[in-house]
Amino acid sequence: MQVIEFLDKSGVNYELTKHEPAFTAQQIAAAEHEPGKYVAKPVVVKADAQYVMCVLPACYKIDLSALKSQLGAKSVELAKEKELGKIFGDCDLGAEPPFGNLYDLPTVIDKTLDEDDHIMFQGGTHEKAIRMSMADYRKLVSPKVLEFSYHVTS
Repeated sequence: MQVIEFLDKSGVNYELTKHEPAFTAQQIAAAEHEPGKYVAKPVVVKADAQYVMCVLPACYKIDLSALKSQLGAKSVELAKEKELGKIFGDCDLGAEPPFGNLYDLPTVIDKTLDEDDHIMFQGGTHEKAIRMSMADYRKLVSPKVLEFSYHVTS
């Protein structure tokens, strides 16, 4: 199910915008004139044998060691591009929305992003962005809140 169809059916308020193609969360932040701390970057990892969607701010990186510890996993590694293509067949590669529940993936969100009042993310393509309240996002996804990222300084 496409994320926009899902949002429409759930009745939450959201704003859909179009922009020049953006291939990273930081590029989306720039294109949308949105601080990177509000732009969600979904990253899929393989924790032991299970895929997990991790959602963090654009200007942060995953601390795999912290994530492994908090998930109680023996091993955690980034999912490969080929695997992502199979999981997210309805999305442009690299434009996955942070809704693991639409793809039968448990979703964890970093505490730094969870504290914000709104969230922005790619809508399945490199040209669409969706902005919605964090309260609505939490209601629709029910992500587990963990601390697994660190800020990237430029």
